[in-house]
Amino acid sequence: MSAKNYWLAFGIGVSAGAAIALLYAPQSGARTRRQLRKGVEGAVDDASDYLHDAGDYLKAQAERLAEEAQDAVKQARKQASHIAGRAGEQASDLAESVSDIVGSAVKSAKSLV
Repeated sequence: MSAKNYWLAFGIGVSAGAAIALLYAPQSGARTRRQLRKGVEGAVDDASDYLHDAGDYLKAQAERLAEEAQDAVKQARKQASHIAGRAGEQASDLAESVSDIVGSAVKSAKSLV
């Protein structure tokens, strides 16, 4: 089938389909447009409700995640403070041991002189 014949057949089919649709339409055009308008308005309302609900859900999730992040920061600070305290204690113990060793070495050196 050539391109010209194809488009001719397509045009005849579209015209015939449109004519049949008009003949067998169950209601007037005004009524059909009114139904379509109501359907579109309903879809818009449904979409608006869905988007509002999605926004509320996302806001709640953001608040929950912010609280969890704050809790994690508090826990990390507490652990860091504990680790710093332990490190300070160990440094103090090490300084005391070094002081004892140096003191002992000084006494030994004095006894040799």
